[in-house]
Amino acid sequence: MSTRLTVYFDAPYQVAVREEPIPAPRQDQYLVKTQASAISAGTELLFYRGLVPSDMAADATLTGLGNPISYPIAYGYAAVGTVIACGPQAAADRLGQTVFSFQPHTTHFLARGDDLFPLPVGVAAETACFLPNMETAVNLLMDARPLIGERALVLGQGVVGLFATALLAQFPLEQLVAVDGYTQRLRAARTLGASHTLPPDELATLAAFDPDLILELSGNPAALASAVKMAGFGARIVVGSWYGQKQVALPLGGSFHRNRVQIISSQVSTLGGHLRNRWDKARRFTVAWQQLQRLPVQTLITHRLPLHQAPAAYRLLDQQPDQAIQVLFTH
Repeated sequence: MSTRLTVYFDAPYQVAVREEPIPAPRQDQYLVKTQASAISAGTELLFYRGLVPSDMAADATLTGLGNPISYPIAYGYAAVGTVIACGPQAAADRLGQTVFSFQPHTTHFLARGDDLFPLPVGVAAETACFLPNMETAVNLLMDARPLIGERALVLGQGVVGLFATALLAQFPLEQLVAVDGYTQRLRAARTLGASHTLPPDELATLAAFDPDLILELSGNPAALASAVKMAGFGARIVVGSWYGQKQVALPLGGSFHRNRVQIISSQVSTLGGHLRNRWDKARRFTVAWQQLQRLPVQTLITHRLPLHQAPAAYRLLDQQPDQAIQVLFTH
């Protein structure tokens, strides 16, 4: 085979799968044949819907995604595959190795050795596709700093939200409440350790809950406003959502001011200065791999679709989000 298939966002709500020549590895590059790649629904739906700010890079920390966003764009960052060829300056002993890499959805890709992460022994390819979301959840908890006996609330139970719930369930909390609008996700949250689950329209029933820690992971600006209203004195709100171009209106004129509520920005690429020196990316990756092996992550896969069905996959996530948790592309 001399061609590959690659998914492109051509414009808002327009997805194409293009046939392209398979590039040859140069110098220290490796050619990887993809086995599976995971859609990161929260971020990728922003691209699909045209809600990503055009003046910022797709991801300044990832090789190949550091340029300003413009359509058409190949995007994605959760690919697992097999090294099938290498350039003249690359180590040939990596041929046949199964690796993870932050790459767009494509059947074949080039990467340098530093951008390829061998799968730990016993980790299946489909499990490894969850590495970016687990790394995100690990970073979220490092910024959240949960304490023994706290009451925690997680708004949003997409894959990152479910992983955050699963990690929090390992702490000796007093209570752990998960909120989401979709029944399938709430069932998964209970399986992963939430002590109580409910839809957003029942948040009023938590009037006496008084959470110490709130994680806003829904991607919905209205959820952050709800978090601010619920936060009591000294509560912490960790915002892991990326809202893109969606406007956020917050009720900061009332109890927020007097209650000394903290709103903490969190995401996966970096850690705050107080942790950065000791927790480099390699160490956080080690924790993420360990957690992927401890949790039943493959139970979250609701759809496995061949790459040529990418347009249907994004329509599903956009129009029927209640039907899907994790969608994988098979290659």
